[in-house]
Amino acid sequence: MTRVTFRKKMLAQSVIALMVTVAVIAGIHHMQETTRPPVVDAVRPGGDIVFASGSPQLSAIVVSSVQAQALPLAGPQAGRVAYNESRTVRVSAPVAGRIVRLLAETGGEVRRDAVLADIDAPDLGTAEADLEKARADALRKARAAARAQSLFDGQVLASKDLENAQAELAQARAETRRALLRMRNLNGASASDGLFHLRAPLGGMITERQVNPGQEVRPDLTTPLFVISDLTQLWIVVDTQEALALKLHVGQQATVVSDTWPGIVFAATVDHVAPVLDPATRRMQVRCRVRNDSGKLRPEMFVRVSFHDSETQARAVGVPSTAVFADGKYSAVFVEVGPGRFRKRHVTVLRTLGQSSFIGDGLDAGERIVTEGAFLLTTESGDADPAT
Repeated sequence: MTRVTFRKKMLAQSVIALMVTVAVIAGIHHMQETTRPPVVDAVRPGGDIVFASGSPQLSAIVVSSVQAQALPLAGPQAGRVAYNESRTVRVSAPVAGRIVRLLAETGGEVRRDAVLADIDAPDLGTAEADLEKARADALRKARAAARAQSLFDGQVLASKDLENAQAELAQARAETRRALLRMRNLNGASASDGLFHLRAPLGGMITERQVNPGQEVRPDLTTPLFVISDLTQLWIVVDTQEALALKLHVGQQATVVSDTWPGIVFAATVDHVAPVLDPATRRMQVRCRVRNDSGKLRPEMFVRVSFHDSETQARAVGVPSTAVFADGKYSAVFVEVGPGRFRKRHVTVLRTLGQSSFIGDGLDAGERIVTEGAFLLTTESGDADPAT
């Protein structure tokens, strides 16, 4: 093989390799172009942005329905659920003694005047004996005074003796009243067979029980034996900044939400606004009452409270702040007008509180808007300055 022939053969092989390489690259590029889904099919004359079904960009877009609600005065305030003290009692023993029987358990429902426990109370027995003795003495002295009056009328008894009999009767009656008041103080109407029946002064649920069978009890114990509360009526306690607290008043409406029950809103009403600031926290305590017929709220739960603007009585559509973006001097959102089709709409933002914005005009309750992915749509439509 001559040198010229060898060179021609090598040149031919190089040309063939180059052509193969070009063909492979062209094939790959063609495959990418044919398999890549279109980002935007078209920007319609009305400004609609339409994505093809199955476009991967749709996975970056989150659409949610919006609802109208009362315009809040401020962002949600941290609060806690507490007993409604107007519907809560702490039961202690009015007599010293020993628990011989327990009839109530924690978590149980009791009616008013239901017996909670039986107490063997020696003081109650002494009080009962004193009352019976006083009544017998008063009866005897009443009869003596009546005889003295009869003898005095017959001019047989001196007036001094009649006066003595009447004075002794008055003393006996006073002692009877003292013994009777003592029995009332010991709630003697709840006693029988030498036992004191500790009763529930209010119907509700037993939330605490600090007593056991055989335990010695007395009136001066610092801890109540039972705590009974009507848990269908609770308080929400909120420590607020003074700027907000001074805008609140009794009867103002509020809403309560809990992370334990997502999607559930409890209606509440302001019941009390503290007249002074807490010197330690420099905040004012606001108390709301809330109905809890469902039993979902429990004392000491943490909740978030939003106070409504009662002066304007305004209602607004609440949206996440990520849904709102700047369109020149206007605020705008993207509304879903069809599957994969979105339309820009100008709105009026009444108030922005934390991560939420409240729209006055431009949106209706029930409409579906883009809450995440507005930046992608503004890019495709050529808009700038998306809100963050």
